Amino acid sequence: MIAKTLYGLEDVLADELTMLKACDVKAGRRMVSFTGDKAMMYRANYYCRTALRILKPICRFEADDADAVYAGVKKVEWEKYLTPDRTFSVDAVVYSETFTHSGFVTYRVKDAIADYFTEKSGKRPSVRLNRPDVYVHIHISHKDCTVCLDSSGESLHKRGYRTGAPGEAPLNEVLAAGMILKTGWCGQSHFVDPMCGSGTLLIEAALIALNVPPGLFRKEYAFERWDDFDRELFRTISEDESEEREFDFKCFGSDISPKALKTAAADIKNANLSKYIDLKILPFQQYTEAPRPGILVTNPPYGERLPADDLTALYSMLGERLKHVFTGYRAWILSSKEEYLEKIGLRPNLKLKMMNGQLECEYRCYEMFEGKNGDYKKSLKARNPYERETHPHTKFPAAEKPFAPRRKPPREDDRPAGGNRPYSKFRETEKPSAPRRKPPREDGKSILNSLRKKI
Repeated sequence: MIAKTLYGLEDVLADELTMLKACDVKAGRRMVSFTGDKAMMYRANYYCRTALRILKPICRFEADDADAVYAGVKKVEWEKYLTPDRTFSVDAVVYSETFTHSGFVTYRVKDAIADYFTEKSGKRPSVRLNRPDVYVHIHISHKDCTVCLDSSGESLHKRGYRTGAPGEAPLNEVLAAGMILKTGWCGQSHFVDPMCGSGTLLIEAALIALNVPPGLFRKEYAFERWDDFDRELFRTISEDESEEREFDFKCFGSDISPKALKTAAADIKNANLSKYIDLKILPFQQYTEAPRPGILVTNPPYGERLPADDLTALYSMLGERLKHVFTGYRAWILSSKEEYLEKIGLRPNLKLKMMNGQLECEYRCYEMFEGKNGDYKKSLKARNPYERETHPHTKFPAAEKPFAPRRKPPREDDRPAGGNRPYSKFRETEKPSAPRRKPPREDGKSILNSLRKKI
């Protein structure tokens, strides 16, 4: 199977699938391949926070032109997946010098499926763009073609907790969850987003802290309309509450926009998370204290809507407040404008590449140490080398082109393969304030049951 994701989150998704006990997990570019049974496919859709969709390959072949694509698709035994009285849609993703127009590929795939049934029975399934019975996906890389069934349907970033309240375009939920998981935070301290907008980071943080699956609010998946759908198996997976946990801290969000906070409050209430998230109207420059212990993760304005002078002042103020108010914190900031990130005036100890929509971004971590600089350097030397040397391959050399692939340097420590990530693999004895597993309640109620009341 193939799990699609955003650029920069492949390693996070690979870890999620490994924790779900998927086999043969291999990270690629914007995707992770893995193997598993039907239950694994259901779990991946329901539990993966950084997956956009889960694809089930049914055919692979090579094609030099559109006619070869048509012939390859037509060889599939489509009666295993479709009948003439059902509907289907086709989505194409193309990276090829030969095929330069994904729309034409989509057209030829539709023709092949329709002609297959017409020649077999004289009838053909109808094409339906909105909620078809079967989603067909074709991926072409150069001459290599992979035909898949899309088990997710609508993108998995559409969690289901949005109320549709008016406001500016929110941060993608998959990106927000990936940003948080990259930090290593899972509820062991307070969480602060001082420019929270419509609250996506806050909601995803609360779900991570409580270990609530992202699929809890989702209305449906494409696999539920497949002929082999096992309703009882999926019910068992979706009602498993054994991994839920307590969250003894809070998520704090603020913004200068009452409209954005109104949208955030509506979505937070719809997700039944008001108990765990505090909102207030407050400009960041008016912060005089920070909850402790804590972590700060934010996505400030990039300059698409604000004048350059305002942004220069904003990022300068951001650095000043971090230095004077958020000592002892790790501050993580996502921005597409390197020139504004430099205005923060602090040296990041980590830079990661990410994509926010079509924008190439940097995700920077700033260690806001307490005390003297010399003491801080000594603490770094004494720190766990796994934590100190995370992502040695993510620095930006001056001559490097954005998003140019780089070879990872050889590991000199005893970390396991895939272990150079700052967000996941603490040893149990090292995990700071590890969130405790929730004990059984005497009244038989649970966090997941309380959240389900809103669904």
